[in-house]
Amino acid sequence: MWHGGGAGKSGLTRGFQLWVALPPHLELGPSVSIYQDAEDVRVAGPARILLGAYEGASSAIRAPSEINYLALRLAPGERWQYQPPAGHDVLWIAVGEGVVRTPDPVRRGELAIFAPGQEAVDFVAEAAAELMLGSAVPHPYGLVTGYYSVHTSAGALSTGEQRIREIREKLVRAGRLSAVKTAFSPLIASIMAPKVHLSQRRPSTTTPDARLA
Repeated sequence: MWHGGGAGKSGLTRGFQLWVALPPHLELGPSVSIYQDAEDVRVAGPARILLGAYEGASSAIRAPSEINYLALRLAPGERWQYQPPAGHDVLWIAVGEGVVRTPDPVRRGELAIFAPGQEAVDFVAEAAAELMLGSAVPHPYGLVTGYYSVHTSAGALSTGEQRIREIREKLVRAGRLSAVKTAFSPLIASIMAPKVHLSQRRPSTTTPDARLA
């Protein structure tokens, strides 16, 4: 897929793009585009369910694997606890606004990756905060990454990138894309990358075997 454009209205906007590693039977399959209005996204407390299911609310988008992907808004001082579903050993958050304590502070523009585990994690907003949360069953395949693709093997990556080059050439011939415009710049990728740090996964009741990242 070759995608472009903006959020609609002119001016600055803020967003978060998530790349999901697909299993081999999907990674080179046909592309599908789904657009949802805000009112179509299910809500559970302060969480909007973008992928997966949480506390009885499910996303209308079929997840390619066992994934929860939530968008959260917390009021100043608000406390919220996330209990990962069974098997969800992977957990991360990315903060877009404010500061959230886990209990370590995670600030705007930071991505925190938690140690593997099943324990519930408490979040407390120091001020009004917006964050993305993802949890998942660990991906059973190795990951091979390029500038704009992530695949399960070098062969799948090569095939995927070749398809992107073919789409680009088709768009150039049709006059819809400049011949000098690149697909994706690694310099831009480095500018966009958030600050990443590892965090403890502190259960609501501390246990002797609480694991450190």
